[in-house]
Amino acid sequence: MKVQVLISTMHQKDYSLLDIMNIQTDAIVVNQCDENRIDEFEYKGHAVKWISLKERGVGLSRNTAMMRADADILLFADDDVVYEDGYEDKVLQAFSENSQADIIVFNLQSLNAERPEYIDTKNRKLHLFNCLRYGAFRIAIRRSTVLRANITYSLLFGGGAKYQAGEDNLFITNCLQKGLKGLASVECLGTVKQETSTWFKGYNDKYYFDKGALFAAMYGKCAKFFLILFELKSCKRKQNFCLYQRYGLEKKGLSNFYKE
Repeated sequence: MKVQVLISTMHQKDYSLLDIMNIQTDAIVVNQCDENRIDEFEYKGHAVKWISLKERGVGLSRNTAMMRADADILLFADDDVVYEDGYEDKVLQAFSENSQADIIVFNLQSLNAERPEYIDTKNRKLHLFNCLRYGAFRIAIRRSTVLRANITYSLLFGGGAKYQAGEDNLFITNCLQKGLKGLASVECLGTVKQETSTWFKGYNDKYYFDKGALFAAMYGKCAKFFLILFELKSCKRKQNFCLYQRYGLEKKGLSNFYKE
């Protein structure tokens, strides 16, 4: 098996990102910028496709990379990830030892204390109740099974889309709902800076409105039930709105999504 890293980035002026991220495998870089151009070259013995496009949207970026990928295992990445030496071996070993797994999420240490990443301390099965804590830069997939299930990233959620976030959560839940097997691994692949967010502007009206739309997309008729569970679980977190206000905004987002 081979690993191919799929990197979503913007406005890169040269190829230095490959050095910064410590890329040690084949890679596809989708650079959303102000020109349309495709370059293919060898980098430290690995094949790189550098795709520069005028289009915008993180979901579109990840789909563009997936459509052009050809490796057995695809590892999604953002441009603030720095991989440890030997990350490919860790990914391949995890899939080899868990032959039934179609999607595996790995640990990455956040360098921003204000935006910590959840760290798995034991391998565990992914299911609909625990998969919302993982971002795309932690996800690796078996290309063949995901393509066979016809799963792609939503263009309605994430940076550059109508709803500000949640495309990663929706991708994972789609995988699980279509029968793919998921695993959270204890293996750490590197670090992520998490310095800024392109979408999070605080727990405001839009945050909860979009959260309702996301749950509608993920859970369909069961969305209200999962929203209640989510809010009860997060009650201890300091927020600008009371539970009644939050749930009211989320229901509006849910209804808005159904009208799409």
